[in-house]
Amino acid sequence: MAVQNRLVTLNNGVQMPILGFGVFQVPGEQTEQVVTDALAAGYRSIDTAASYGNEEAVGRAIAASGIPREELFVTTKLWIQHTGEDTARREFDTSLRKLGVDYLDLYLIHQPLGDYYSSWRAMQKLYSQGLIKAIGVSNFFPDRLVDLIQHNDVIPAVNQVETHPFFQRHADQQLMREHRVQIESWGPFAEGKNDLFSNPTLTDIGSVHGKSVAQVVLRWLTQRDVVVIPKSVRPERMAQNFDIFDFELSDEEMTRIAGLDTGETVFFDHRDPKMVQWLGGRRVD
Repeated sequence: MAVQNRLVTLNNGVQMPILGFGVFQVPGEQTEQVVTDALAAGYRSIDTAASYGNEEAVGRAIAASGIPREELFVTTKLWIQHTGEDTARREFDTSLRKLGVDYLDLYLIHQPLGDYYSSWRAMQKLYSQGLIKAIGVSNFFPDRLVDLIQHNDVIPAVNQVETHPFFQRHADQQLMREHRVQIESWGPFAEGKNDLFSNPTLTDIGSVHGKSVAQVVLRWLTQRDVVVIPKSVRPERMAQNFDIFDFELSDEEMTRIAGLDTGETVFFDHRDPKMVQWLGGRRVD
């Protein structure tokens, strides 16, 4: 078993592992084995989404693991076409059934598009009924996040956003702190873009500690109190990614990594009208 994970406490007192495991872009036929391997490596937080098409496979791995439900932290997300109060409730029930669980630890609005205000009202009700331990959002820029907070009863517990060495989101994280919202990173390795895995700064820091670039990135994020959900389909990489709590980056090393920030996405801009149109037109069965 790898080094013990760390927990963060969300704004409602719920505790969440700072290091979890994501299954974005893992094919459904591979997901059960991949999640099984991740659980064996020590991960207890699993992040999926309706739009990933692999909730059922995640559920099978959870059921077969024999790990008590209360030791797991399960996250899934509501897709754009399913926004709206009644629809959101139905889709929540569908995700629950596919995952084979009777409650969620975290349920997120996947995109700041569609009638997400109605969805949030539905999620608030589910939260009040104890069917979800915490509710949150994903891909919300500060303006949308603040607007949602101001006009609703429950403050999002989490905002899952693109965060990695080339797009570090320091100002966004500070705003989230002010509103008691936990930042969570998706795409921590930027999918290898900008030659992240051979970056001289990250490679040099890794050599000092006897760690890989991936481990340096994950340690950098967790030292910033950013929840992170790396993905891998290789058991040895899963174990390596989990083994980040036996070293610490110095202030000087943190500053060097801060110098890699471009302040721009390496994927796509959620405020680009063409991207909004594409996302809004994407359908999930």
